[in-house]
Amino acid sequence: MTLSKPRKRLLFIVLATFAVFAIVANFFVFLGLTGADIRSQFSRIPLPRLSRKPWHSQDKIGGPYEPRDAHPISLLMAEADKNWVVYENTRSTTFRQTIAKYRRKYGRHPPPGFKEWYQFARKRNVHNIDDFEQIMDDLRPFWAIEPKVLRNLAANMWRDDKNGVAGIHIRNHKVVKETNKSWRSETLVTLINKLVKHLPDMDIAMNRLDQPRVVVPWEDMQAHLKKERETRQLRPNVWGNFTTEMDNLLNITSEEEPAHKEDPEWFAAHGKQYMETAKLACPPESHARNGDMSKADAEASYKNRLGGIITNFNLSSDLCTVGPQIQDQHGFLYSGSTVIPTKRLVPIFGECKVNVNSDILFPANMYWKHDERYDYDEKHDNLNWEQKHDSMIWRGVTSGGTQTPENWRKMHRQRLVRILNSTEMTDQAVRILSEQPEKQGEYENFRQFHPSEFAANHTDVGFTETMSCVPDCTFYDDVFAMKPMAPFPEQFKQKFLVDVDGHSFSGRWHAFLESKSLGIKATIFREWHDSRLFAWRHFVPMDNRYDDVYSILTYFLGVGARPEQRAVGPTEDAYIPQHEAEGKRLANQGREWAKKVLRREDIEIYMFRLLLEYGRIMDDNRDRIGYDGDGSELDKYDGVAKTRWTDKDTAAQ
Repeated sequence: MTLSKPRKRLLFIVLATFAVFAIVANFFVFLGLTGADIRSQFSRIPLPRLSRKPWHSQDKIGGPYEPRDAHPISLLMAEADKNWVVYENTRSTTFRQTIAKYRRKYGRHPPPGFKEWYQFARKRNVHNIDDFEQIMDDLRPFWAIEPKVLRNLAANMWRDDKNGVAGIHIRNHKVVKETNKSWRSETLVTLINKLVKHLPDMDIAMNRLDQPRVVVPWEDMQAHLKKERETRQLRPNVWGNFTTEMDNLLNITSEEEPAHKEDPEWFAAHGKQYMETAKLACPPESHARNGDMSKADAEASYKNRLGGIITNFNLSSDLCTVGPQIQDQHGFLYSGSTVIPTKRLVPIFGECKVNVNSDILFPANMYWKHDERYDYDEKHDNLNWEQKHDSMIWRGVTSGGTQTPENWRKMHRQRLVRILNSTEMTDQAVRILSEQPEKQGEYENFRQFHPSEFAANHTDVGFTETMSCVPDCTFYDDVFAMKPMAPFPEQFKQKFLVDVDGHSFSGRWHAFLESKSLGIKATIFREWHDSRLFAWRHFVPMDNRYDDVYSILTYFLGVGARPEQRAVGPTEDAYIPQHEAEGKRLANQGREWAKKVLRREDIEIYMFRLLLEYGRIMDDNRDRIGYDGDGSELDKYDGVAKTRWTDKDTAAQ
């Protein structure tokens, strides 16, 4: 049947109307989708003559990570992503929210100066205004000690120089004196000077030594924490300023000892097994104190049985959990060179500590002090991921503990160099993961991997110098061939940068995270930034025994023939496909994150907040001072209209 022109016109109008309606409807559907939703919808559209991506194909960097297989590392990356999203989505965005969250979490008003600190942090583009948990954890037990006792300790611990304590003394908003100073305290003063106009009078005791100091027995610490909980209160009408002219501060005009000087109770423990002291700070039921707990039970809490992959980075450095296994495999634990601890809770600032220590952490001086050995410079890292070598590099000296011809094999750095040396690993077998022949994308332990050739092709690890030996280091002459130093420009040519402890923490870690390479980290030490770094999203965690190092490297680099090419029988080779995109993804995420949370500005923000909280702890009227407002005076500063904050912030109050 032939349609007349008017009818054709009518049909065209009807069809056009339906087409416009469909377009508009789809437009509004897409408005309700996030970018990730839109990408996921397109990814499900079947395209003719295009085969589905193989399970191990390289995924595009960016967006939520969707594991392509059941390898433990793939699954841990997905889990870390989810935890990071929660972290991102629960940040306070206004002063009102920050204040409400503080009171809800800690049961107290924020300290005096908190509003100024908030503005200071916002002006410097702080990423998460709430993430200062390390400060609060470090200072909690000091609420159980009288302020005048704390002030006496802080003012006088520097007096015996053999105990390794420096003093920094602030009066009238200036650093007016340094006592028993060292390069560490001098560097810290340059940081404090940027904040000092906001601070009350105080004395700061700072650890001059490499290794941490305070080990409070478990039972004593629980009593301190119980008392802290009992002192929590939200008093109305508190004073908004710190107390002035308190006693027990250092007399700046005279260094004569006061009539009464508190004893910090230091004792020397150089070269001794640290776990003998450390285990006293562990719970009675812990592996460190409970002889009935097996190694397997302890390991199950932080390691996957497949490949020994770290599942809980926090517990992997918890001496109450791992101490019995690594006490003879880490230099600090086996034969620490500068160990002068105390079992008394004393207020001493330190750059790092192990989990059983009660030192007050501050950002390490090497992260603040400009030093080309530790500072990241982008001009020295000009290769993209794909251009870098498929290799892991490490250089260092034989630091870590006091070494002798009898004990050097127990040192952690020496173990790392040996396990990654192709000659040393000749005829040795290690555990890695291998794809199951019948189950593509699933893995099983393969315990007969011979890593010598793999190490020769993919690792560049060695010492540049010997040190810390008794009587001297000549016993190393027939053990290690020294390698040339590799400054950052050389190291950044490799895809993988492994970072391990020395005498204490490693000052290279920030630079490694900022680089375009992927950081792999093994440590027993805690630092100020730990809560803001997510293992398996920003870096790769490694066991302090390094028994997972080949599992890690073979995951990213791949090894062996494809499953269908394997030989049949007990001598079959391991196979794992290369996870190139996953390595690049982690490297990129670590780099971008370091630019947001590990800047010099972040160090200033952290130190400012720490010294405000510390100043309150030391104040005789600490229960009566603080900020008791609701935060509304900064509504305009935050640029948030009342209609936007009322419901959420009022509920939070």
